[in-house]
Amino acid sequence: VSPDEEGICSGKYFTEAGLVGLLEQAAASFSMAGMYEAVNEVYKVLIPIHEANRDAKKLSAIHGKLQEAFSKIVHQDGKRMFGTYFRVGFYGTKFGDLDEQEFVYKEPAITKLAEISHRLEGFYGERFGEDVLEVIKDSNPVDKCKLDPNKAYIQITYVEPYFDTYEMKDRITYFDKNYNLRRFMYCTPFTLDGRAHGELHEQFKRKTILTTSHAFPYIKTRINVIHKEEIILTPIEVAIEDMQKKTQELAFATHQDPSDPKMLQMVLQGSVGTTVNQGPLEVAQVFLSEIPNDPKLFRHHNKLRLCFKDFTKR
Repeated sequence: VSPDEEGICSGKYFTEAGLVGLLEQAAASFSMAGMYEAVNEVYKVLIPIHEANRDAKKLSAIHGKLQEAFSKIVHQDGKRMFGTYFRVGFYGTKFGDLDEQEFVYKEPAITKLAEISHRLEGFYGERFGEDVLEVIKDSNPVDKCKLDPNKAYIQITYVEPYFDTYEMKDRITYFDKNYNLRRFMYCTPFTLDGRAHGELHEQFKRKTILTTSHAFPYIKTRINVIHKEEIILTPIEVAIEDMQKKTQELAFATHQDPSDPKMLQMVLQGSVGTTVNQGPLEVAQVFLSEIPNDPKLFRHHNKLRLCFKDFTKR
């Protein structure tokens, strides 16, 4: 297939020169985005082509770029910022086909909730009128019966990539945990009497897991949600998750290379400080002071004991 006026090959097949040119552009784009692992995948396709053509000059340039990419992986791993994700729900007939649709938005690194909220509020406020648009501040399930039919509502929630336990065996590096993302999660605390927060023994948590139609990174910066799953955690399960998180933070802080005393001090203060409300000490007093009466809680009770065993070891 011959190139068009802009020099880009079109159609199902490419000339070798056109393919090489597109792959070189892709490698340069991945490098600019800090996705150095993807640079390696692109060059895996290019290297055999240049080897077949005995093009030592281009092979030398590619291996130089690969050395640079792998060097950056070694020195920048954990410091690269691949993006921040938000769930955005649209409610109201004024949105037309978007009514009751949910999307996951990918925003630039370290984007605050207030920033995306301000941007979307300005965009849709200009479209429908500022007095018509309303942003729902919480992350609770939306009851359409309680909404004004003459208004347009947007609900924005910060979400994090979600992985099952078996997935973590393959998602080892920082890049693995920020690439090919289709599932996201956000948590909503609640109590049975309607309050968001309560005492430890009455604090429940709703974990909402969203699945998108395509994986990030993608051509578009927003992808529609095609599946939603909710998991309700009882108070003792919430306590188990909190203890596991504190143990992981301690493990990370004590294994940093080079070590960071300030980080360790902050983690220790949040773990064992007597001034911290509802810390590990109170968790132990609330849930482990007595054997639970309900046999269904025996497993959770034992799991929490094991969490404290790991925590004290750390």
